[in-house]
Amino acid sequence: MPPLRLGLIGLGNIGRHHANYLLEGRVPQCQLVAVCAPNLSKLEPYAARGLHAFTDAEQLISSGLLDAVLIATPHYQHTSLGIAALEAGLHVMVEKPISAHKADAERLLACAAAHPLLVLAGMFQLRVEPRYAKLRALLAAGELGRLQRITWINTDWFRTEAYYASGGWRATWKGEGGGVLLNQCLHNLDVLSWLFGRPARVRGFCQFGQWHQIEVEDQVTAWFEYPDGATGTFISSTGEAPGTNRFEIAGSRGRVVLENNRLTFTRSEADALEWSRTAQVGFSKPEVWNIDIPFTDATNPHATLMQNFVAAIQEGTPLIAPGADGLLSVELANAIVHSSLTGQTLNLPLDGAAWEAQLQQLIAQSRFTKEVRPTATDDFAASFRR
Repeated sequence: MPPLRLGLIGLGNIGRHHANYLLEGRVPQCQLVAVCAPNLSKLEPYAARGLHAFTDAEQLISSGLLDAVLIATPHYQHTSLGIAALEAGLHVMVEKPISAHKADAERLLACAAAHPLLVLAGMFQLRVEPRYAKLRALLAAGELGRLQRITWINTDWFRTEAYYASGGWRATWKGEGGGVLLNQCLHNLDVLSWLFGRPARVRGFCQFGQWHQIEVEDQVTAWFEYPDGATGTFISSTGEAPGTNRFEIAGSRGRVVLENNRLTFTRSEADALEWSRTAQVGFSKPEVWNIDIPFTDATNPHATLMQNFVAAIQEGTPLIAPGADGLLSVELANAIVHSSLTGQTLNLPLDGAAWEAQLQQLIAQSRFTKEVRPTATDDFAASFRR
């Protein structure tokens, strides 16, 4: 079988990362044949290696050179380019978020549903990290009993003013559609959705431009209630250093904590809820076992998801991160901000049209002037594992 001919749209930080491992041959049966960016200087190194170079994404999509595209552009373009590629008969892998807001995500998914022979996937690489796979296995096996509480303090997303000034689209309602939730935390929100599904209710408390000269949220506390009665909190910030990354899941049979590259399971010898019903004294509780669950980091998880994408196209292998799954993380990010701005607890599913209307109002009313200036190259890959 000939290799899949892939075009890459977008050569920012994440786009260049994708290009590097693809050109290194880390995804068998996948050949990067074309790249696209509006800036000629970004295209020159790839053209020098024999790749087709485009400054216009529509021209790349209609070139006839490709079987699939990988979209790694600013958020709002994910929907329009994804739809254009699907309508041109191309398979699509889209970087997070699959769209800037839920209504656009629904448009993209409707187009994918109208082209059932084409594959639409999302680049949610935390799904192949063993730490999260082991959490998912524990939950699926019922090892935690009845889910009671989820707490994720995820504030080690520190960003400087130079980061926000590196692109005119960054941290604006018009260019990005949101802040820390839609950009940095989308992978974490995907993990929450992958492990626990959609909450029934959401209440968000966001601060906008609290620590930076930006107009979108850079500090967030959110509360979730799930259909079975479990509750959750999610806290994030791009202004806190050193920051914390502690993911804690409590159930009636124990508690699991992921922090400081350790996964620990405190397992109760008896179900706490059953113990509460049957105990004859007021202060007793089950004995526990303390278990360290070993894991290693995934090796190039982006390449692993791309390999799965290729296998889905060529062999019908199930996708690890189907494009449709990307709706939930976008919805959660939108719902938290929408709840904060309206001062209300929201029932999910979110009314995507209502948030789209509010977002358009925020864009129309914005008087924010964005400073843009060149920044030094940074260790972008260090932020991958959260």
